[in-house]
Amino acid sequence: MIKTERLIIREMVQTDFDALCKILCDEEVMRTAYESAFSAEEAQSWMNRHFKRYEEYGFGLWAVVLKETGTMIGQCGLTMQKWKEKEILEIGYLFQKAYWHRGYAAEAAIACKEYAFSVLNADSVYSSIRDTNTASQNVAVRSGMKIVDKATRNFRYVDMDFFLYSAKQANQGYIK
Repeated sequence: MIKTERLIIREMVQTDFDALCKILCDEEVMRTAYESAFSAEEAQSWMNRHFKRYEEYGFGLWAVVLKETGTMIGQCGLTMQKWKEKEILEIGYLFQKAYWHRGYAAEAAIACKEYAFSVLNADSVYSSIRDTNTASQNVAVRSGMKIVDKATRNFRYVDMDFFLYSAKQANQGYIK
């Protein structure tokens, strides 16, 4: 579990499914990342993949919960993703539309970056973000990342352009 000033970041559990569906099954939220909303079955499959990642890697996308209310407002965490020919450690984040533009995504992403560097001893972290998703790009920048690459990727039979953002760990602290 990771705690920030306003958030608790923890593994998702099955009882988080309804809150997860408020993200993954929302057309506006998902258009920014994947072009269209997920069905309930696809959301359950997504959740199951992260349960397996917790077992395999000890991390995945985690539930982001408001300390003040205990409400799950999003997900943010670390996943191993393929980028071109290599596997990278990615910080991913998706939040319910009602909690956009309040700094929660950046707060969670920074905490996940610090976790990757201090707990996992990662050299670098990345975020793959659609070229049209300026809000998520701003979160990456606020998290200390810079664009290092660009590629076209296919999700759900749609070709989309993505920027790859990255931050590297320095020997004495983090490169911002």
